[in-house]
Order: sequence, then structure tokens, then C-alpha cells
Amino acid sequence: MIWRISFGVLLLATLSLVGGLALEYQHFLKTPLSVSGPRAVVEIPRGTSLNALAHDLVRRGILARPYYFVALAYQKGQQSAIKAGEYAVTPDMTPVAFLDHIVSGKVIQYDLTFVEGRTFRQALAVLDAQDALDGEPLSQLSDDALMERLGRPGTHPEGLFFPDTYRFPRHMARLDLLRQSMRRMDRILEEAWQAREPNLPFSTPYEALIMASIIEKETAVAAERPQIGGVFVRRLRLGMRLQTDPTVIYGLGERFDGNLRRADLRADNPYNTYVIDGLPPTPIALPGRGAILAAVQPAAGDSLYFVAKGDGTHVFSRTLEEHNRAVRRYILGKP
Repeated sequence: MIWRISFGVLLLATLSLVGGLALEYQHFLKTPLSVSGPRAVVEIPRGTSLNALAHDLVRRGILARPYYFVALAYQKGQQSAIKAGEYAVTPDMTPVAFLDHIVSGKVIQYDLTFVEGRTFRQALAVLDAQDALDGEPLSQLSDDALMERLGRPGTHPEGLFFPDTYRFPRHMARLDLLRQSMRRMDRILEEAWQAREPNLPFSTPYEALIMASIIEKETAVAAERPQIGGVFVRRLRLGMRLQTDPTVIYGLGERFDGNLRRADLRADNPYNTYVIDGLPPTPIALPGRGAILAAVQPAAGDSLYFVAKGDGTHVFSRTLEEHNRAVRRYILGKP
């Protein structure tokens, strides 16, 4: 009789305990994680075990019951599905939502922008300044060494990288992001080249890229790019020199002090389009999609000259006489 009473008490106690744990577990699943502020950042290094992650979350005060979190992962069959990376935890996120988050691999993304019209070396400076990226500073490498690592030995790097905003997770390698930009430029340039107008005065996509970089540097006004492309294409067809200041400035490099002098326009260097015939040997900047399309689909017309009006736009002229009048008005301030 005593044994029956003891067994009954033990059974009731066991059922009560199990029932209590079940209720506690259900409460755990529905209770948001403890996050102060708009979000907390949790980084899961590669190779981190489920148990180690749960205890790290407890140590940081984000999670209250590590073994419940481990049990949840096993219950959902996701104990081996957690992906390494950096994750944002928000105050409304329950353990269930957080587990789904780190299984899906929705890591925090960072932004980096290569600006249209900037040079390759300026793009490298932006890469090196982004501390969420890994790898050695690329600005310390020579052009030849860098292009060899990218699989393009002997290639001049200027203009080969597409200017855009790139999103990436922490610890991505700088070289990988740069390679992504290069491959994107390859695709966009090839697409534009396939859609080119017939009878252009250049015969390769690379020459179109050179032209696009010059157009990019001449104007930031999207509507003017095809017009400027048309001017340069007509000048090349007629055997006229391009006579564009941005190429001269690029050729001067660090010697350019912000003031372009007459002597600079007469200097003999491969980028001085006041002296050389045709295109310079390489692009002079990173051209965007609009400038690339303007190079291969230039606007029709008869203008051969243009001059800046001082408000970001240009006035286009058919003859040298018209152009000189525009120069007197907009550059020299004379009627």
C-alpha cells in the first residue's frame, strides 16, 4: 500500500514536471530575444557548433535558455544547417525567427560604391577604406601585379571596372569584389557592343570603352552623353583630333594642379588628344552604362564642337566660327 502511494506521488510529480517543462518551452519559443536598442549584431564564425552558439547568446544576454534553443534546432532538423556570417537580431525576433534567420543565411550586407567618372586608383582607395572587407590593401600593389591576380596579366586596369553600388557580407575579400566589378563591366560592354550602330570609327569593344570614358568625363548630364558621343564620332570619321581636356588631365596625372595650361595642350604625351590622332591608348576613367551606350549609339547630327556653359550643360556648334562665338560668351564672358 505504501509502495502504491509512493509510486502514485512520483508519477504525479513526473507528469507535473514534464507538463511544466513543456509549458516553459512553449513560452520560450514565443518570447522575443533580449535586445537593447534597434538591433544587436551576432557573428557566427565558420565551424561554430550549435551548442557554442547557444551559450554565446546566453553570455551576451540575448538568450535565456541555451538548451531550449538547441532542442528547437533538433526539433526542426536544423541542427547542422546554421550558416556562418554576421546577422542582425531585432527586439521582435523570437528564437524560432532567429533560427530561421541564421539557417537562411540572410547575413548583414554592406554597401560600397564605385562612382562613375572616377579613376581606377580612386576606386581602389574606396575598397581599401572599407573595413568590412578582408585582404591586403590593394592600393599597395602595382597595376601589373593586381591585374595578374585578377587573371588579366599585361592589361591596363583603367576603365575595366563597372561603377555601381555593390552589396557584400563582412569578410568578403577585396580582390573578389573587384573581380565581380570587372566581370560586370565585361558583360555590360559586350551587351552594348552587340547593340552598336554600324560604321563606328573604332573596331573593338575596348576602343568603345575608351570613348565611353571620355564621354563620362565630359558631362554628368545624361541627356547630353549621346550628343557628345556624336561629336567625337564625327570628328574621328573626318580625321579631326578629339581635342578633349579630360584626356590631357589624365595624362598629366599627379602633375595636374587644377589649372590646365596652354603648354599642357602642346605637350607630347599619348593621352594629349590635342596632339595625337584618334583615341588615347587606354580609358581615362570608369564609365557608366549611359556613357558606354552613348559611345556605341551616338546621336545623329552635324555638330563638331561643344563648350561648357558653366551650369553643367554644353552648347553645341556646327562650325568653328559658331564655336568661337560660344567660347567668347561662355568662357571669356564677352558678348
